[in-house]
Amino acid sequence: MNPRPQPLVSVVTPVYNEEKHLAECIESVLAQTYSNWEYVIVNNCSTDHSLQIAQRYAAQDARIRVCDNREFLRIIPNHNHALRQISSESKYCKVVLGDDWIFPECLTKMVEVAEAHPSVGIVGAYGMLGAAVRLDGLPYPSTVMSGRDICRWTLLGRLYVFGAPTSILIRSDLVRASESFYNESTIHADSEVCFRLLRQGDFGFVHQVLTYSRVREGSMRAFANRYNTFQPHNIDLLLKFGPAVLSQDELSARLKYRLATYYQYLAYSVFTLREKEFWVYHRAKMESMGHPLSLPRLLLAVCSKAIDRLLNPKRTIEGLWKRLLASPTPPKGGEPEERGDEANKTQSRGGI
Repeated sequence: MNPRPQPLVSVVTPVYNEEKHLAECIESVLAQTYSNWEYVIVNNCSTDHSLQIAQRYAAQDARIRVCDNREFLRIIPNHNHALRQISSESKYCKVVLGDDWIFPECLTKMVEVAEAHPSVGIVGAYGMLGAAVRLDGLPYPSTVMSGRDICRWTLLGRLYVFGAPTSILIRSDLVRASESFYNESTIHADSEVCFRLLRQGDFGFVHQVLTYSRVREGSMRAFANRYNTFQPHNIDLLLKFGPAVLSQDELSARLKYRLATYYQYLAYSVFTLREKEFWVYHRAKMESMGHPLSLPRLLLAVCSKAIDRLLNPKRTIEGLWKRLLASPTPPKGGEPEERGDEANKTQSRGGI
């Protein structure tokens, strides 16, 4: 009997000035144990040698196709543009960001899960973020969970399995279903789209490290960490998707918790003298969600923080001393895996 033919997988890499890491990214795709793939590399007007590197590999392997943008696109519009280049014949789509890479069995293992479970719209796996293994919240040996349960558990803070775009495989018909796959008004478009897709499909998971995401200055993740965009994003997800998967009591309790945590973080930011752009971003983001920043609530949180510092002088002095020794990184306010006006100026990555 002839073996069942492999379905076509479209691998997509949007590129802007990735000459330092692009060859490693491309080599990881070439090293896949899975062979039936096309590789679309979309160069977004890079000013370094990214285009030449991509073209060199395309000349050596017919499965690689390079698209060179005539005009520069902001990061999320460029990702949407890149996804529109996939073949109409592909069954699955895999984004691999230009400074990331995937392990040799990535496509094989992810496609196996998707093929075995037609209800699955997204497949994830353990992934490395720098030196740390992440996305390990799904209980072993769970292979498939309903999309509703994944969304519910994520909003309740019990797990996080989406990660950056590099971390997941998506059915291509879901990608082709809309002109703009990613929501171009948010810096966290990659995680938001997972919630949207899982309203109509299940989630598959491979209990194996299959992807690597790099953390570096200039990346979208670095911007998200610096401005702690995770905090308002968590609130936004609750408002958009919570009503469909949480009870009214759960939603109210979770929203109360998220807002309390957020204002505590903003009070911390007052004491660390965050720059004007930081406050402009957070004020605009909350306005867009219909929850304008409350000055009385912020002042109350600041007073609470001040009292705490007065009552704990040793901890306060230690904190001041640490800040003298090194610039502080704002505490992260939620899940790790795109955007205010300032974020749009960062062009190197799409997922956070």
